[in-house]
Amino acid sequence: MDTLRWGIIGTGAIAHAFAHGLAQTDSGVLVAVGSRTADSANRFADEFGIETRHASYEALIADPSVQAIYISVPNPMHAEWAIRAAEAGKHVLCEKPVALNHGQAMAMVEAARENGVLFMEAFMYRCHPQTMRLIELLRDGVVGEVRMIRAAFGFGGGMTIDPSRRLFSPALGGGAIMDVGCYPVSMARLVAGAATGGDFANPVEVVAAGRRGETDVDEWAAAVLKFDSGIVAQVSTAVRASLDNSLEVYGSDGRITVANPWVANRKDADNGRIVVTVNGETTAHEAPTDRTSFAYEADAFAAAVAAGSSRVAYPAMSPDDTLGNIAVLDRWREAVGVVFPDETESAGRPARGRLAVRADAKMEYGQIPGLDKRVSKMIFGCDNQQTFAHGAAVWDDWIERGGNAFDTSWVYGRGTQEVLLGKWIKARGIRDDVVVTVKGAHTPRCLPDLLTEDFHTSLERLQFDHADIYVMHRDNPDVPIGEFVDALNDLIAQGLIRGALGGSNWSIDRFEAFNEYASSHGKQGMVVLNNNLSLARMVKPVWNGCIHVSDARSRAWLERTGTTNFSWSSQARGYFLSEHERLKLGQANFECWDAPDNRARRARAEELAAKKGCSPINIAAAYVLRQPFPSFALVGPRTIHETATTIPAFDVDLTREEIDWLWGKEES
Repeated sequence: MDTLRWGIIGTGAIAHAFAHGLAQTDSGVLVAVGSRTADSANRFADEFGIETRHASYEALIADPSVQAIYISVPNPMHAEWAIRAAEAGKHVLCEKPVALNHGQAMAMVEAARENGVLFMEAFMYRCHPQTMRLIELLRDGVVGEVRMIRAAFGFGGGMTIDPSRRLFSPALGGGAIMDVGCYPVSMARLVAGAATGGDFANPVEVVAAGRRGETDVDEWAAAVLKFDSGIVAQVSTAVRASLDNSLEVYGSDGRITVANPWVANRKDADNGRIVVTVNGETTAHEAPTDRTSFAYEADAFAAAVAAGSSRVAYPAMSPDDTLGNIAVLDRWREAVGVVFPDETESAGRPARGRLAVRADAKMEYGQIPGLDKRVSKMIFGCDNQQTFAHGAAVWDDWIERGGNAFDTSWVYGRGTQEVLLGKWIKARGIRDDVVVTVKGAHTPRCLPDLLTEDFHTSLERLQFDHADIYVMHRDNPDVPIGEFVDALNDLIAQGLIRGALGGSNWSIDRFEAFNEYASSHGKQGMVVLNNNLSLARMVKPVWNGCIHVSDARSRAWLERTGTTNFSWSSQARGYFLSEHERLKLGQANFECWDAPDNRARRARAEELAAKKGCSPINIAAAYVLRQPFPSFALVGPRTIHETATTIPAFDVDLTREEIDWLWGKEES
């Protein structure tokens, strides 16, 4: 195995620990260090005999002699430098916790995937022989069925609060949960997974409490994690209380005790020892070592690089494991009330440190009559974001991939989605650069006066002075069409709608009636129909009042009239995913789409995907995008990875014959 050439970003205590560990291996060598100052870089380099010293992180990343980078800067800086390193083609070992939150972590993991580099969160104990022995014992069932887990990591009983120290600084991502609470969470998830035949498990419930101190970070905290297997874990942490830093696993037949689960000695070897007690009899399982956990970590990482693997060998943290862990930390912090400045609209910034369209963006654009901005052919449906940090992560990524169009509604999340989207747009200063579809008049508020009332509420939530596009979310056939035309045109006259009008889940007959009335009265009509169109026929309405235009007759009308359609559920809500992924979506979703004709369409999509070298879900999206009329696809990614796997639809060209073949012959 070739020796891996390492660079280190940061020169703090944990960087020293990794450098000491690396020196105990034959797998890697430290060839460069980068710091914010030349003095700091020189001191570190002199201590470890490093020839190349860089007075900036940028210079280290650009160093062609460096193959892998260990990132040990304060947590709020992890995302930006991990992403930059990945984009420079460097493998990344990032100190724990991986980022401030799940949103940032998604961006880091996706950057590594897209640039073909290895990425690992540096929980060094996962690479120690003791942890591997623990996994073997769990899988052998030595204590029977695992039922409860207790794990703790806490220190600093007599510590004085210093707001400038990382541990107590919100600006530096301080607090017990982030500093060492991440260890027991990662261990509990590891044990719960190994005990049930998996690599790790994510909890279905997190109940937590803690003490938030005078600097607004948690000083001590505890949480209970419940897993779908029934396993319950208690995790605790502190930076101002000395805890029993051990692990106990309780099973139906006995218990496992690990007195030193974190094996965190930074200079000397930590021998491992696991004690199993069954029926009053105790057995000790030793895991002797001659190196630190950091040395094992460096070796495991180098072996994965040499093998060209996408992850370091288990039980080291995989990217998916990392994402699951940080998601639990988010929930734990939320329960305690800890929010970092970089997670707020006033101080937050993109994970990459800047917001710009990527050079490799694949997005395509169209024009909407009455709107002077071009509109991305995929529109981001904002209906599932719960926090500013998560929304900002996926929306920043959307902008970077070339997206500029967003869809939301008065009814989504009782206004939460409009509020979060509006805060993000204001924070990024991009109101003039984006196109937002404002929707209202959802049943039972589909009446002219309530439409107007809710429209004003939407603008207030979004912090907008006008809407680019306004779409009625439902129709109410009991209301004379002219009343809706008049109500919307009153808003246009006031300058509150400055673009296009549309109707979602409107019948073609009512859409035409709206425009006939508008034309005969010299008023603005609708140019956007916002109905479902997908490669799968909607068998059962996803929600009451839903209407599709997937059938041949409706598509012929769209083509004949040149009407623009914004297709919601454009990929049939995952119907074209693999069987494994479809099973995660639930029976209710399955019932909306599954039928013999749709199964045949999915089979044809799979066949064509194999020929074109893409995924069936990309074929499904391309089917919408390549229609012979103005067709835009609404997508609702919950993660950055979902966005990344959706965008390749723009690489797929479909002929008219292929479009017709995919749909097939309709039954009369």
